[in-house]
Amino acid sequence: MTLKNNFKIAINGLKAHKMRSILTILGIVIGIAAIILIMSLGAGAQELILSQIQGLGSKTIAVAPGREPKGPTDVAQIMSDSLKEKDLLELNKKTNVPTLKNIMPIVFGGETAAFENETYRMTIFGASELIMDIFDLFPEKGFFFAEEDIKNNSSVAVIGAKIKEELFGSSEALGEKIKIKNRNFTIIGVLPKKGQVSFFNFDEIAIIPYTTAQKYIFGIKYFHRFMIEAETESDIERTVSDIKETLRNSHNITDPEKDDFFVETQADLVSRISTITNILTLFLVAVAAISLVVGGIGIMNIMLVSVTERTNEIGLRKALGATKKNILTQFIFEAIILTVSGGIIGILLGVSFSLIASFILSRFVGLNWQFTFPIEGAIIGFVVSALVGLVFGLYPARKASIKNPIEALRYE
Repeated sequence: MTLKNNFKIAINGLKAHKMRSILTILGIVIGIAAIILIMSLGAGAQELILSQIQGLGSKTIAVAPGREPKGPTDVAQIMSDSLKEKDLLELNKKTNVPTLKNIMPIVFGGETAAFENETYRMTIFGASELIMDIFDLFPEKGFFFAEEDIKNNSSVAVIGAKIKEELFGSSEALGEKIKIKNRNFTIIGVLPKKGQVSFFNFDEIAIIPYTTAQKYIFGIKYFHRFMIEAETESDIERTVSDIKETLRNSHNITDPEKDDFFVETQADLVSRISTITNILTLFLVAVAAISLVVGGIGIMNIMLVSVTERTNEIGLRKALGATKKNILTQFIFEAIILTVSGGIIGILLGVSFSLIASFILSRFVGLNWQFTFPIEGAIIGFVVSALVGLVFGLYPARKASIKNPIEALRYE
């Protein structure tokens, strides 16, 4: 018997029990759709995060306090107070880091701002005037504070578009005063809608001189980050090496394993984020794949029921000359057709849900989200669904093929 005939017989067998066939493949459909959706959203999230990180520029280097996190137990290390004023002065010396173009200390944290009867919870970002160059950030209205404001601990602020909208609405914000921690800050600039850059949403940030933030807002004498810009991209490696050597000398560290700081380039961040998102996506895909196993067991169960119900048919076919191989092939075909059909439907549903989710995230949530079609996921889904049909259909098919034709014809 040809494969074409086996295929036709398998199709007719499934058509005879349409509703049961549809219900049988639900597990496969759900599993494949979930895998496609997760892989698509995972790829979209990775692209979004990486685009935000890369928005800082390839020449930007970040220095963070504490030991570089290697696992969950090291997370607390990033809250260290190891970056001090003396480190800023040492790094600023051309003799220590000759390829350093700009360095900006940063302190940040959440605080509530008030204007008349309105309040808004926002992020305070203590920085210097170099923020304009490093983050490519310029006020839409007004201007940034200057070096003089940093030296004088001036109470001035440049606010993001969201803060302006929440506190002032359609009114003019420039020249007005907002209260943060019982201190009045004069609004000297308003940022255009910028959105997320690296790990900060500049629409919800109030930028003030870092000296003011340290003294009046956070009450600290250390920094949360140093943002450093190298002269050229080719200087990145040398700059990183000089930064580490300078800070080790400043902290009296002779063993690199005992560093109380860590340095990250944009390439490091991109690599790390890619690894994290890939691992998370694979984990979620593995969870979703459980439904494929459940679906496969369901198919095997239904196929066993089908073999029992069609005992007379099997006996008749054998009496008319069908071999064990013919019967085996027919039932394997039925299982594979079921799962492959479920796989195709699952892929189409997964892509549809991904498109809808991408549209919602970009249109209504305001994220710069791009739909990504996971072609690897579609291929994997199709192949896995076929394998599930083959593996879980093999036992029922073999059971059907070894039935005695005389006993099968007598079966009621």
